[in-house]
This record gives sequence, structure tokens and C-alpha cells, in this order.
Amino acid sequence: TVIRAAILIQKWYRFTMARLEMRRRYSLSIFQSIEYADEQDQLQLSNFFTFMLDHCTHPDSVSQILTSPSAPQVVDEGLCLKEFEKKIDVPDSYYGPRLSFPLTVEDANALLHAFRNEQLLHARYVLQLLSETRRVLKEMPNITHLSTSYSKEITVCGDLHGNLDDLLLIFYKNGLPSEQNRYVFNGDFVDRGKNSMEILIILFAFLLLYPNDLHLNRGNHEDYIMNLRYGFTKEVSKKYKDHWKQILCLLRDVFSWLPLATIIDSKVLILHGGISDTTDLDFLNALERNKVRDHIHVGVILFSFKNFAILDILWSDPRSQNGCTPNKCRGGGCYFGPDVTAKLFERYNLKMLIRSHEFKPEGYEISHDGKVITIFSASNYYEEGSNRGAYIKLNPELTPRFVQYQVSKYTRRQNLRERVGTIESSALKSLREKIYAHRSELTSAFAQYDVNGTGRISVNDWAEAMESVLQLELPWRMLRSQLAQMNPNGEVDFMSCFYDLKMGQPIKEAQPALAETLCRYRKDLEIIFNIIDKDHSGFISLEEFSQTWRLFTAHLGIEVEDDSIDKLVLSIDYNKDGHIDFNEFLEAFHVVHRLERKAN
Repeated sequence: TVIRAAILIQKWYRFTMARLEMRRRYSLSIFQSIEYADEQDQLQLSNFFTFMLDHCTHPDSVSQILTSPSAPQVVDEGLCLKEFEKKIDVPDSYYGPRLSFPLTVEDANALLHAFRNEQLLHARYVLQLLSETRRVLKEMPNITHLSTSYSKEITVCGDLHGNLDDLLLIFYKNGLPSEQNRYVFNGDFVDRGKNSMEILIILFAFLLLYPNDLHLNRGNHEDYIMNLRYGFTKEVSKKYKDHWKQILCLLRDVFSWLPLATIIDSKVLILHGGISDTTDLDFLNALERNKVRDHIHVGVILFSFKNFAILDILWSDPRSQNGCTPNKCRGGGCYFGPDVTAKLFERYNLKMLIRSHEFKPEGYEISHDGKVITIFSASNYYEEGSNRGAYIKLNPELTPRFVQYQVSKYTRRQNLRERVGTIESSALKSLREKIYAHRSELTSAFAQYDVNGTGRISVNDWAEAMESVLQLELPWRMLRSQLAQMNPNGEVDFMSCFYDLKMGQPIKEAQPALAETLCRYRKDLEIIFNIIDKDHSGFISLEEFSQTWRLFTAHLGIEVEDDSIDKLVLSIDYNKDGHIDFNEFLEAFHVVHRLERKAN
């Protein structure tokens, strides 16, 4: 009896753990699918800028809008440390770190202490630090070559994405950078998290202290347009209200000078994204990397760099299938198979490729028979408890050792079921917003299967309709119970997908179709309007708004009556001065969930 009871308990436990793991995995799949869909939207935005140049009545004026002055211009290289000191006063009331150049270890420690206590570094010191960083980076090659003979181990870190706690934890566990403790940080330092600026300041400070021992590769998020979409630009503007334009200008230049790759002992290639069947390291090494920046702001964003190897190394992902195919999920770069890896290794006598760029639940993943390692250092990337972060220790034999961690603020107080529930709830919330933004298309797709107009269709038909519109490659049948109601006959009430959602702060002048369109393309429009907003006032003219909107809808093939947008825009020009606050306008079109409405 005891043995039988033990077996039953064991079966129950395994069943429960398997269900929890299933819920965790599909939640992470939701997050990743939506993330990649958002990157495809970024490609579409790139194409729109080109469309703008081709179809605007005054293309020269559009080109000027996209290049100057809203797109940051380079800060004068002749503006030395002393000139920043003269131009920007640091008040006596400032109690943060006061840097002097050249930096000392004490300066770096002061920065770490200040950021742990949520202090800001004064703008003068930020600009001085960035200016010095640019000077050092300009002397570095596109591909940095390192040797393990100078130290016992080299540590390689992946994406941090503004998660300062992860960087501080890495330094706590692994030690601060020094001549004896060398680091390679493999791009994507910024965006998404709330402390991108602090991460850059810390990394740049240690770069200045140890330029031969701390190395930085460029990621796809070290880019001005990406920063507009994914949060870094907003972070800088909020933290440095008086000098944020200067800081972003200088950062744009600094990003353009970041090296593209690192090679250790001529055997280990480290770069952010991946490779393709045309990757040529000699070409990469000869490329004028800072010139890439200049193409980003004339309507041809980084995504449009089809003929340049830099697109592949920043955006590509490995796959288990042989070959090299376009990366349709992200909208840029490629999928490269084991044969592509083997070919590059044979050509350059390599042993291992370390890359980042991809979320991994355990913080790392090994593929291509151990030849390709993905390292991802941002823990809790999608949600508290969603994943571990990791870094790699490479010894002189180039044997990788993985160190995993997870910053825990709240999850320690939760059991496994509660942690999975938190992740699942957040993922489903994001997915429902995506569903609502495609309401019209989904309703039409459902109707094709509902030939009798009953409002109900089979689970299989519902799943096919969802995938045909959203194209997220999700397990829709498994998700059905979370997204739509089913009657006793096993048919799905397809309109129940939208029951718990509505448009926030509805403006009565907005027709339903127009409101849905604005909701769906809110991020794109925000970026476009921020670029058009030359003086960064948050206001643009009604004429600029209307012209841009018409071009945008024409490019996407969206049918919206002109008078409907005109009426809507006029209705929010509250003081009738011919200008509107476009951020406030776009904020009106976001999805509100039933639970949010109750909370309000």
C-alpha cells in the first residue's frame, strides 16, 4: 500500500510539473513570437521611409526631415573635455560622482556605488565620458584579436538590455574588469530595460580604464532608430532633460565606432548575431564601420543593408537545418545551418562561434554539434522569473564554462506555480493586445469558416484563422481555453476573443476601423512623428500629421477615409493653434484589459 501510494504521488507530481513546464514554454513562445513580429514591423517602417522619399511632393524636404535636425547630428569632435567643463555647470547641490579624466579605479567604483543607490551621473560627466570613449573606440579595429595567454580566463557576456541588476550581479560573482579579469560584452547593452544609460556609463568607464582588457562588440540595438522604438531614447530624454539631445548625438557616433567582432586565440569568433554563407571576415575587417551610421538616417535603416555583411552579423540566428535562408521571423539577417558554420570554420580555421541576440530560458544554448554557443545575460527578460541569465568563462584551452544566475526581487517569495502563473498572465496579456489590434482581419477570417453566420466555428478552423492573420506560429489549439469560449458542442465563440478588451480613452470622433488602425500602428507612428518633430517639442502641425498619415496608409494599403482622420485631428487641436500633441494623441489608442478597467 505504501509503495502504491508513493507511485501515485510520484505520477501526480510528474504530471503537475509537466503541465507547469508546458505552460511556461508556451508563455515564452508567445513573448518571443510577439518580439520577432515587432522586429518585422521595424523593417516595414524602414520601407516606409523609402516610400516617403519616393512619393512625397517635396522629396528633398522629406530627406531633410529624416536626416536633420531631429535625427541626431554628430557632436563636434573638437569639443574637448575642458569645453564641456566650461559650457555645463555642475551645481553645488549635485551629490553624485564627480569624474576627473583620465579616470581612476576610484571613479569607476564611485559610479557603481551611485547607480546602486539610483543616483544619476551629471550630464557634464556623461558627455565627457562619451567623448573620451569615442576617442578610444576610433583607435580600435573592426575585429579585435585577443589571447588567453595574458590571463587565466576571459569572460563573455551577452545581451543586457538595460538590466543593471544583471551587470552588477555579474561583477559581484565574477569580479570587476581588470588586467587579470578580462571581459567581452557582446552587444545589445541598451533598450527594453530601464537602466541602459547606467550600463553604458559603467562599461565605457571600464573601457577607458582597461582598453586592452574590456572589449565591446556592437549589437543590433546600438542604433538610433532601434532606440526610438524600444525605449532608450525615452530613457535618456527623461533622465537628462536639459542635455539629452547632446547625449544622443554623441551616443550615435559612439555606437558607430563600436567594434563588430572579437576573435580569441584565432579560434573563437564572437559577434552579436551570426553569420551567412557570404560572411567574409576580411571584408568585415576592412569595412568603414562608422559609415554605416550615415545610411541609417536617410530613409535606409539598418534593416535595408541587404548587400552588407554587417546586417548578417547583427541579425542572424542559427538553425538545425542546413543552408542559409532569409530570417523571416525577424525581418532581417538570415538563418544559418551547421553546413554554413562548418564552411566558415574551415575557411578561417575556427573552433567555436559565440553569439548572443536570442532569448534563451537557461541563459545559453549549444547548437551545431557544439560549435555555436548562444549566450544571453539578461535574466527576467520578458517577466520576473521568465529566464536565467548566463555568461561564459573561456580558459586557455578554450573550454567554455557556463555560469547561470537570476536576479530575484519578488520570485523568491513565490512557489513554482505562482511564478509560472505570473509569466503566463503577462504573456497572455501581450497576446490579447495583439489580437485586438487585428480585430477586423480576424473577424473576416472567422467569417470565412462560419458559412451559416452562427458566430461559432470548430477549434481547428479557429486555430487556422488565428495563424493566418497573426502568423505567430503559436500552439493555438492549446491556447484556445485562455483566449476564447467554447460551447458544449465543442465549437468556439470566435467573437469572445475580444470580450475582455476595449480601446483606452476612446475618442468619440474616431471611427472603429480608424481607432483599430491607430492602435495597431501606434509604435510606428510614434517613431515617425518623433522624427518629423524637428524641435522635439512633442507637437507637430496638422498639415504634417495629415500628410504623413496619408503616406503611411497608402504605403500599407489601408483604406481610411480622409475626412475621418481630418475630423479626428481637428478634434484634438484643443487650442486651435494648428498643432497637436502627438504623444498624447497616440496614447489614447491603446488596449485596456477588463482587469485594468476594474482597477481604475
